Amino acid sequence: MPSARRKKRTAPKNGGGRKGRLMRLADTLRRVRRWLLRGLGIVLLLALGWVLLYRVVPPPGGIFMLQEYHRLGQIEREWVPMDRIAPVMVRSVIAAEDANFCLHWGFDMSEIRRVIAQGSSRGASTLSQQTAKNVFLWHGRVWVRKVLESGFTLMIEAFWPKRRIVEVYLNMAEFDEGVFGVEAAARRYFNTSAANLSPTQAARLAAVLPAPKARDAANPTQFLRNRTASIMDGAATIARDGRAACIGG
Repeated sequence: MPSARRKKRTAPKNGGGRKGRLMRLADTLRRVRRWLLRGLGIVLLLALGWVLLYRVVPPPGGIFMLQEYHRLGQIEREWVPMDRIAPVMVRSVIAAEDANFCLHWGFDMSEIRRVIAQGSSRGASTLSQQTAKNVFLWHGRVWVRKVLESGFTLMIEAFWPKRRIVEVYLNMAEFDEGVFGVEAAARRYFNTSAANLSPTQAARLAAVLPAPKARDAANPTQFLRNRTASIMDGAATIARDGRAACIGG
């Protein structure tokens, strides 16, 4: 009888091995992508919940406020609702910081284009962007913060009324070293309340906002006096032309 032929065992070709490794790598990448998307979705939901919470609950503070508390040992701050803030203070801060506040959706594109065209180094941040930074983020000029700031800005514009944005801003802004919020600022500078600020006092407080540690509303320089007069004119103008309508002013 003829002997049975033995089948030769051949090693797998290199192509088959590479294909298997590629398939396993692709499967791993799909799982990683799936987990990343799930993680991103969870982060977005948490951020949205945070924003919705602060629509009705006064923010207890922000990262910068906490840093200043640890640095100084104490800070001054007292939350006041919008109906305890003089309307002229609201109009003054809009005139000083964001004259088109009632007209834009969080980003003043016309102002951004103007700053770029002029080659100016000053920023074009809106009150919405500043509120997002003060409440949810930290201070500093890094791209990661700016990206996050843009996301939070869009969310608060979508889910907060304009009046709420200004209310939170005025209660979170720094007006002097360790002095946060318009109520604490009114008492520190003028020994009065935010509800009883005069047009001049309101304009002076708005004038110190770009540089609160370097400007003194109670002892203004000539520059600050000129800036105060300009803000008073601007506040009166936006009251007349309707650009304060979104906050009832």
